[in-house]
Amino acid sequence: MAPPNKLCLVLVIFLSIFSLSSLPTTAIIPKANISLSVPSSQLVENLCNGKAVQNRRFCLKALSTPEVIATIDTTQLGTLIMKLGAANAKATLNLYNEIIKKPGSPQALKALNMCVEAYKYAILSFEMVSSELVEDP
Repeated sequence: MAPPNKLCLVLVIFLSIFSLSSLPTTAIIPKANISLSVPSSQLVENLCNGKAVQNRRFCLKALSTPEVIATIDTTQLGTLIMKLGAANAKATLNLYNEIIKKPGSPQALKALNMCVEAYKYAILSFEMVSSELVEDP
């Protein structure tokens, strides 16, 4: 089982990228017909109630997929969080790549290219952490 502080770090990274994304939550997280009033797993509850989480409601919403709710340990939860983060970063990267194709100012293009590089790095980071969690919880 991963130490709680390691899991909190993973969650903070995910929530930071996820909340800064220009995409709505429903663009990444499939609709699962689960309302926030349905109790999620105790693991998700504990995580979203942690000190590092600033927006508990968003945390619960982001982690309310059936796959996440069914997790049984912190390693499995961390891996799923990283996969969600990578999927969100990839979707946002695709949006930036589409915007870059449209005419715009050189300053805007430069800024968008910096965002593209940042999201490429974020995707690699999410994937690296996800694979490390599987190999060495």
